[in-house]
Parts: sequence; C-alpha cells; structure tokens
Amino acid sequence: MSVSATLEREHGLELLRQMLFVRRFEEKCVELYSATKIRGFLHLYIGEEAVAVGVMQSLRPEDAIVATYREHGHALVRGVSPGSIMAEMYGKLEGCSRGRGGSMHLFDAATRFYGGNGIVAGGLPLAIGLALADKFLGRERVTACFFGDGAVAEGEFHESMNLAALWNLPVLFCCENNLYAMGTAIERYESETDLALKAASYEMTAWSVDGMDVLAVEDAARKAVAEVRDGGRPCFLECKTYRFRAHSMYDPDLYRSKDEIERYKEHDPIPALIERLRAAELADADDVAQLEQAIAEEIDQAIAFAEAGSFEPIEDLARFVYWEGPPV
Repeated sequence: MSVSATLEREHGLELLRQMLFVRRFEEKCVELYSATKIRGFLHLYIGEEAVAVGVMQSLRPEDAIVATYREHGHALVRGVSPGSIMAEMYGKLEGCSRGRGGSMHLFDAATRFYGGNGIVAGGLPLAIGLALADKFLGRERVTACFFGDGAVAEGEFHESMNLAALWNLPVLFCCENNLYAMGTAIERYESETDLALKAASYEMTAWSVDGMDVLAVEDAARKAVAEVRDGGRPCFLECKTYRFRAHSMYDPDLYRSKDEIERYKEHDPIPALIERLRAAELADADDVAQLEQAIAEEIDQAIAFAEAGSFEPIEDLARFVYWEGPPV
C-alpha cells in the first residue's frame, strides 16, 4: 500500500516534526553535557524516535504514560514542556521535578507522565497500579508502559505481565527492543529472543513491529490500544529498534562494532519518513527546512529558560519527605 493512501500531508509532517524535535533536543543535550551544563547520567533516545512518536498517536490525554530512564523523547512527545525538561536536566527549580530528578526522573502529573524511572523494569509495577486504580474506579483509560528489552529478564516484568493478564488490566506493554541491555547483546541474556512469543505465554495478544518505521509503529499501536481500551485486557507490542548512541554518556560503547551501528543507521526513521513523504509528493526540502528552523528556535528558548532558572534553596532540602497537602 502506498504511503499516500494511508497518510495525509498534515499528519505526515507532524510525525516528522515530533521525531525531528526529539532528535535535535537529544543532540543539543550532548553539547550541553559536554559543556557540563547537564550532569549526572544521560541516556539518549537517538535512533528510537519512531517508537515514542508512533505509539503516542493513539493515546488520549487521560491515558497514563510510564517510561524508562531513556525518556526524554517520551516526555517531549507526550507534551511535557521542553523548557521544564531542560530545566530539570540543569537541576533547576523550574524543572518538571523541581530539579530533584534530573535526566532519568522526569515527571509531569498534568500530562499524566509518571516517569522516568531509574531502575530497570521499575516502571512496570507502577503501570500495573495505575491500571488497577482505573479499573476499580471504572475509568476507560489505558496505561502505556515503555521499557527496554533488558527489563524482560527482570522479575518485575514477569510479575507485572502475570497480574495484568490475571486481573484483565488495561495496560499496553511497549517493549523497545534495541538489542542490548546496557552492553550485553540480547542473545547472551535471553534464552528466547522472540519477546512477543514470550509475552504471549501470559495469555495476552502480543506481536512485533519494525520500530524504525514510524508509520508501522503507529498502525500497530492503534490496533493494540483499541484492543486494550475496548476489551479491557493487556496487550504487548515489541518494537524492534536500535540506539545509535552508547547506552549512556559514560559508556565507551566497546561491545558492538562501528560497522553494526552504520548498518542500522541506514534504517534511520527520520530520513526514511522524509523520503516517503517526498516520494508521495506530500513534502519537500522547504517543508523540512521550515520544521528544522522552528525546532531550533524552540530548543533555544528551552535552553534560555533553563539558564535563567534558579536552584532550590538549601533550606528546602528536606521538603516533600512528607505530604504537604490536606489530609487524604
């Protein structure tokens, strides 16, 4: 089926804009990290943009998102302010977590973005809790839980999958399979590397999709979300993707060859979508240039916001240990 038969110009450009924004934001984070503006750990989403962008198209504002420590892209696509994200990575009070979480712990209740979780598989039980609450309260919501292939080897994954299926919870499990758990290749830590097959053993619908193709991800996610929302049962989506950068900025990336990385860059989701839009006469070079300019300006504004931010006073260090609101 041709792209023109399934994609309109406005939507295609919006998908491209979102992926480009994530890519350029992450690239700017590399510069700022090198300049010691951003400190601590930094895990980049470069190469994986099609997953977050594709999946988010089918989610509603009332749905919940739970992500990993590689979550800048998810937060941006969900609608968390770029300024508040950048300020958070600067450790500023104006950050979405008041500067206390940094890169790995972005959080924004207004957009129902519940992390940013620094522990591998740590977000899975949280997703189960959110979905269970929605079910008890009769709310027709979906909780989308993003996690990497490394999480599949953790006990929390199996416990969460089992409970979601046993209790018929409305959870979309989105596995971002980038082939490496930090520096360990998937075939070295998983006896069964077909992760969708493994998920299916929990009696839930599960399938794989090309995570480097934003249109394929969007289509698969729409079907999966519809099944979760209408049927009230969990669904598992394995997005086969690849990160072009190392695991983190501290990682020397010695566990894979340069040739392997270059081979996967041939499937970069951003130029792939640009080419499909161009071939279908839905966009041209001027359209892309305009997007790039607007994105650059917005990222500059986010950096200026972070730079102008303030650090939390030392006397507030112990705040939020206890709930400060009214009794609940």
